[in-house]
Amino acid sequence: MKLATKIIIALFVGAITGLLLNLFAPNVFKVLDPYLFTPLGQIFLNLIKMLVVPIVFFSITLGVAGLGDPKKLGRIGVKTITYFLLTTTFAIIIGISLALLIKPGAFGNFDTKAADYSAEEAPSMAETLLNIIPTNPVQSLVEGNMLQIIVFCVFLGLGIAMLGKKTEGLLKLFEQGNELMMYLVGVVMKFAPYGTFGLIATAIGSQGLDAMKAMGLYFSVVLIALILHFFLTYGSTIAILAKRNPMAFFKGFSPAMVVAFSTSSSNAVLPVSMETAQKRLKVPEPISSFVQPLGATINMDGTAIMQGVATIFIAQVYGVELTLVQMLTVVLTAVLASVGTAGVPGVGLIMLAMVLNSVNLPVEGIALILGIDRLLDMARTVVNITGDAACAVIVSETEKKHEKEAPTPNLSL
Repeated sequence: MKLATKIIIALFVGAITGLLLNLFAPNVFKVLDPYLFTPLGQIFLNLIKMLVVPIVFFSITLGVAGLGDPKKLGRIGVKTITYFLLTTTFAIIIGISLALLIKPGAFGNFDTKAADYSAEEAPSMAETLLNIIPTNPVQSLVEGNMLQIIVFCVFLGLGIAMLGKKTEGLLKLFEQGNELMMYLVGVVMKFAPYGTFGLIATAIGSQGLDAMKAMGLYFSVVLIALILHFFLTYGSTIAILAKRNPMAFFKGFSPAMVVAFSTSSSNAVLPVSMETAQKRLKVPEPISSFVQPLGATINMDGTAIMQGVATIFIAQVYGVELTLVQMLTVVLTAVLASVGTAGVPGVGLIMLAMVLNSVNLPVEGIALILGIDRLLDMARTVVNITGDAACAVIVSETEKKHEKEAPTPNLSL
């Protein structure tokens, strides 16, 4: 049986187990969760997270070194960031439009007096841009500061490419390190079905149907927006820009989607999504190694959708009618926040707090959606990593044109 099949089976078994225990034996769930489900899930997450920083370090350095030409690196960088910003903008517009159409906050009685949420202070955009240059790369690696690691690796890769033969030994060392990391990913993934079972059983068992019933309409709007963005935005860009079959793309990337759904973390699933893109979608390693780690850090389409829906939902609950200017402010703030809060723990809710503050909505309203955020986070992560892979495929296909146009050496005498 293929690993992807085992993971999907574990996903369904875990969901059914968690739901049945939540409905019929909540006391049994309370006993099993801390001693079985949570440990299984946490061990798997820790094993995957253990590999994230070294994989980003080796892969981005190799990717930049493999691209070699700074002009090519700049061209790929512009394409990547442009795609991420545009799709994030589309995502939040889809979320806002659906929320305005369906009005999830206008139905039902919500206890706003009981809502209590303290927002962590997010760094400003200027502060983030200044802090992406690491003063101590070793400290950045230890702290897992992805933006700083990426910047350091770009410099390192460019240096290796420019020095050529002088750094052949170092390049070989990075290649061997990358091979070792990919082998370890294969070893860790053998534990994936058990980890998936534990993670899903905990998520469904702890939330159950009660939270979904109370927030059913909000949950549905976010889910519909995620599905629309997934198929319409990514499907159309794959078909038009990459000239590939969208369904073949989705099918090829499905193993990484399953892992993303269970882990709810773009960074945690990064080793798997890169390996899947390279082996199943045939994305060249240098492009995958540059685009996907960058996307895992700054590209958050699924989170942007949640912010758009949540902002309109909270405004409707509190009886506030947002003006067109305020809605445009929401779009702009959310897009900038997707870069500005990269690497901050609890990034989705911190970004939402920034968006709410930008249009003077009560941040306490976040407490209303906390109950089902864990369930929606699983679906958001699938959208996030699929956007990264779609960008990698599009960049890969558009770069083939430049390779064909590259001048051939004149050998005539």
